[in-house]
Amino acid sequence: MTPPIVAVVGGGQLARMMAPAATELGVILRVLVESPAAASALPAHETVVGVPSDPEAVAALLSEPRPSVLTWEHEHIPAEVFAAAEAVGVPALPGLGALTFAQDKIEMRVRMDALGLPNPDWAPVTTEAEVASFLSSHGGEAVLKTARGGYDGKGVRIVRDAAEASDWLAAAADGGPRVLIEAKVPYTRELAALAARRPSGAVVTWPVVESIQRDGVCSEVIAPAPGLTDDESDEARAVAARVATELGVVGVLAVEMFDTGEHVLINELAMRPHNSGHWTQDGAVTSQFEQHLRAVLDLPLGSTEALAPVTVMANVLGGAREDLPTALADVDDAGAKIHLYGKEVRPGRKVGHVNVTGEDADDVYRRAVAAAAIVRDGGAA
Repeated sequence: MTPPIVAVVGGGQLARMMAPAATELGVILRVLVESPAAASALPAHETVVGVPSDPEAVAALLSEPRPSVLTWEHEHIPAEVFAAAEAVGVPALPGLGALTFAQDKIEMRVRMDALGLPNPDWAPVTTEAEVASFLSSHGGEAVLKTARGGYDGKGVRIVRDAAEASDWLAAAADGGPRVLIEAKVPYTRELAALAARRPSGAVVTWPVVESIQRDGVCSEVIAPAPGLTDDESDEARAVAARVATELGVVGVLAVEMFDTGEHVLINELAMRPHNSGHWTQDGAVTSQFEQHLRAVLDLPLGSTEALAPVTVMANVLGGAREDLPTALADVDDAGAKIHLYGKEVRPGRKVGHVNVTGEDADDVYRRAVAAAAIVRDGGAA
């Protein structure tokens, strides 16, 4: 029997972390990597070197033996890739119809409004006058975003004067990404709800997590979110499941949310494994990476039950330590699970993470942060 082949566009850490799950499932992972040194190049079973905008590279990714499915580890997928997959009869999941809402924040906001799902106040803007009007009706401060291309704090800025939007508005008028403005939500914390959906329609969700951001980048994730009531958890999970169903998402979906203390508001969508779900590698029966493969192959979805009362994921950003594997001898916590991405260290770049599970939330958090600090630069947090 020929094992199923899952083709993945994107050679970063998310594809890298699909590889162990694929091996365990007996699935061949064929990855389009931007270079032989890409994070997923070593662990992937098969690699094609190239970028999604290169038709020859995409053709090689889809070549015989044909993949069972084509999927992604980031949202920046040209429409031509979908057309190439359709031409050779390979399903591309999640499909372009769903992925559009993760690629374009204006399309996402419009669709969430149409579904009656919880959005903050927002508006598309094309002129400084429109920005000024929104600011005047929202306390003189708002969040400006580019509709496409933003991530980890990029393409997002706080504005208090319409002139602060002038460069993005000019770029949009010149063919660049459209611009939207959103109310600056007085939230108490950020949450994330992960769901997975298979083509036949089954949907599962994991426990809702708290995502702690520093300088626009996820720093730690606490699973489950501390102090979340059952009703609040049910609401957030129901939102994620409904988004997955209504948008026809196949695979893993992350719904980033603001917790206002009374209800949740949708912030952003990601239709692939997500940083807020890394805790599932060591803290859940089924990791988000295995689940994504199961979902796109239309296999029965695995249990999302937590394996411990608390799991904390602490990201490792590039710091003083250049040779990250040397940290393996320095972390003296037998319960700290270290995940390195095989990436060149640069300041602020995500190069790994640490998961710690346990019963005492404060202790688990302290240990995860301490271990990540040692991996980062050999010192205490």
